[in-house]
Amino acid sequence: MDLSTKYLGLKLRNPVIVGSSGLTDSANKIADLEKFGAGAVVLKSIFEEEISMEYEKILNEEAPSRYKDDYLDYFDYKIKEQNLNQYIKLIIDAKKNVKIPIIASINCNSSHEWTYFAKKLEEAGADALELNIFILPSNLEKTVEDIEQTYLEIINNVKNEIKIPLAIKISWFFSNLGRAIQLLSKTGVEGIVLFNRFYSPDIDLDKMELVSTNVLSTPKELSTSLRWIGIMANRVKCDLAASTGVHDGKAVAKQLLAGADAVQLVSTLYKNGPEYLQTIIKDLESWMQEKGFDSIHDFRGKLSQEEYLNPALYERVQFMKYFGDRDKYDSTS
Repeated sequence: MDLSTKYLGLKLRNPVIVGSSGLTDSANKIADLEKFGAGAVVLKSIFEEEISMEYEKILNEEAPSRYKDDYLDYFDYKIKEQNLNQYIKLIIDAKKNVKIPIIASINCNSSHEWTYFAKKLEEAGADALELNIFILPSNLEKTVEDIEQTYLEIINNVKNEIKIPLAIKISWFFSNLGRAIQLLSKTGVEGIVLFNRFYSPDIDLDKMELVSTNVLSTPKELSTSLRWIGIMANRVKCDLAASTGVHDGKAVAKQLLAGADAVQLVSTLYKNGPEYLQTIIKDLESWMQEKGFDSIHDFRGKLSQEEYLNPALYERVQFMKYFGDRDKYDSTS
């Protein structure tokens, strides 16, 4: 059974990529993921937000009133340099230990300084770079065009500095998502990942405070990325990777049928252990054998909107008949 594929121009032994997470923050963990069958890994992100928070902590709590400017300039430099050096070491160590592609990751929400960081990661030996970009559309002063322009500036600044393939990981928070995905695909990026996963707030009623919730995805969340992979397959000028809600081999097969070039997963490995990769890949192979497919190429995109006999199903948003049948609804509730 030939599971090999290409993503970002890289040869992968299979389309299953372990996404950016604590599972990919050390060379030893990455070596285990390769042993269990991962096609590639995306390293745990270096976070713009974390670097900014470290700086803000010094600014608010530790900076002396005397010589404040010089003190802060020094620590701003040291914080960035320390984070970058640790990340470079991770790339170097991982490349020594494994043969699968190593994709570096930067989590950013502005266009500041990422050209410098990206160039350093390329020099360290990363096979590709993923920019995990998210700008929460909560700033009432920013227009849709302002937010899109930030994405374009980040991509353009980084793309001009590196030669390795570049992917961007985006959210579905766009006023016209299809248009935005197509626009971003024309910037010269080699791939787009649909979609990134966010911190989500909840309220603890006993403590009367905000807490995090839904840290790990569930299989029910597959449908959002599945819909948009299916709609955008063959309508963009780059590769598409599916992310969020992928928990087993069948989910991988579904995303490939919709048109994904690769699939990223994380939560299922937290729940079942990294060795569960073997089961996912084995189940994908079993399904392919059952359907008579010898390779990924034989079925990728067969059920995309462009190829499917009833493409309107990808755009249906109302339940109509299902919830119109009261007896059916009651019997399944």
